[in-house]
Amino acid sequence: MRVLIVEDEVYLAEAVHTVLEREAMAVDVVHDGDSALERLAVNDYDVVVLDRDLPGTHGDDVCSTVALSATGPGVLMLTAAGRLRDKVDGFELGADDYLAKPFEFPELIARIRSLARRSKEARPPVAVCGDLSFDPFRHEVRRAGRSVTLTRKEFAVLGVLLDADGGVVSAERLLEKAWDENADPFTNSVRVTISNLRRRLGEPWLIQTVTGRGYRIAAADRSAP
Repeated sequence: MRVLIVEDEVYLAEAVHTVLEREAMAVDVVHDGDSALERLAVNDYDVVVLDRDLPGTHGDDVCSTVALSATGPGVLMLTAAGRLRDKVDGFELGADDYLAKPFEFPELIARIRSLARRSKEARPPVAVCGDLSFDPFRHEVRRAGRSVTLTRKEFAVLGVLLDADGGVVSAERLLEKAWDENADPFTNSVRVTISNLRRRLGEPWLIQTVTGRGYRIAAADRSAP
């Protein structure tokens, strides 16, 4: 999952960045509305955590721009204003969810994951693929009943592969969705992460390499546990 944080309070933005990265999310941070629009024009985000009162382009205008795209990211609006009228205004601008400051990080994480899931086709909270179960909310992976411990990046890559429903995911797409904007497009990080992920999940191998195209999960059976 890739998230854009748009927050002019630098310390708060960095705190949110750190917390979300611990949850295996790829996170970019900007501090003004103009920079937000630039990032949104070139990157495919799942969720935008958007402060309302921003320098440059106002957060309301950023929200309205995102709402114009039928396939754009979900918008979680953050603001110090908690009045009902402010919330209604945010929803009317196209925000998908609203969280008043101060907030608790566990609630922020839960809302972001819920928004990302809501923006896709209706799916159960826990993805099941053969004998593999993937729970992004509890950050748990199980294979044939055993718990599998993954690094944050391995967890993120597995989530992207499962979201593809058996489709092929290119290395470039994995870099875009599981790494932040500082990732080197010429790095071998994807190949190394896939290799380690295969090893941790164990045999029979679930992840297939499609020569010249990318990777996919071999079994496409997904259902609620």
